[in-house]
Amino acid sequence: MSIETDVDATTSERSHLETLGTELGEAIAESAEYEAFQSAKEAVEEDDEAQEHVREFEQLRQEFMLARQTGEATQEDVQKVQRAQQELHELPVMAEYLEAQAELEAKLETINEAISEPLAVDFGQQAGGCCED
Repeated sequence: MSIETDVDATTSERSHLETLGTELGEAIAESAEYEAFQSAKEAVEEDDEAQEHVREFEQLRQEFMLARQTGEATQEDVQKVQRAQQELHELPVMAEYLEAQAELEAKLETINEAISEPLAVDFGQQAGGCCED
């Protein structure tokens, strides 16, 4: 005969919650939205044209950030970065990636709401925070 102590009960509950968390993570990883996102991400990573646009955009963005920090950024610099971003986003492979990302984020938000409802707290935003009004 075994007597369950508070420590045993807490450990058991923590273990159960961690198991549920792992199962949730696995279920998300097996979802159509996550699989579409991973596939679209891999397509972008393997597309030479997309990678070239990504490098160009990142370089322009870094240059703009530096210019902004030194007070030398111009409206023309902003427009240059915006054009580069638009060109990147217009690539079919990148458009598919962004759409898959948005669908995954929507799914995760739905899951967040389901978790948050019984807790009366926005799990994804507030659970780790402190003292927000």
